[in-house]
Amino acid sequence: FSINKFQYVYKIDNIRITRGFKMVKIGDKIPDLEFEIYHNDQDKKVKFSDYKGKWVILLFYPADFTFICPTELEEAANLYDQFKKEGAEIISISTDTVFVHKAWHDNSPAIKKVKYPMAADPSGKICREFGTYIEEEGLSLRGSFIIDPDGILKAAEIHDNSIGRCAEEILRKLQAAKFVRENKGEVCPASWKPGKKTL
Repeated sequence: FSINKFQYVYKIDNIRITRGFKMVKIGDKIPDLEFEIYHNDQDKKVKFSDYKGKWVILLFYPADFTFICPTELEEAANLYDQFKKEGAEIISISTDTVFVHKAWHDNSPAIKKVKYPMAADPSGKICREFGTYIEEEGLSLRGSFIIDPDGILKAAEIHDNSIGRCAEEILRKLQAAKFVRENKGEVCPASWKPGKKTL
């Protein structure tokens, strides 16, 4: 990797990913960035602090009008009510604009099911903060992040764009993180689900 005053760059399978020195890590409070969302047929500006008091699930994905992405966002949409029951908001994020999000929402049967906010990050500022930005492509890797009601990052997963995610597993991780927060001194073993024994 190479280092300059502002950032370091390294390669994974010949894809350059740039990460700022202050990239958010587990246990960090996430930066209160402002961004645009497409939500409920409207576009507006929000900040992460607008979601204080809720769990937040960030779903980074490469681009609208692609192949794997609608299967992931549709699956999350199908489980959206369960996420809300846990006190969580889902926010999907790509480097597309809100106008592209609207066009995709209007034209894709899968994306029409999406009722959660779709964030626009055309500058890549949010992707860079979370370490998902692909410099040569101007796109994001698939990244899933769970943030607690105080804005603290509790779980993170980033992987190759050819591998789709499992929304049920993200929901399980959220439920585990929520249980640990609400039950001090207890921890969740492998594959823990609500109602199962903890440690």
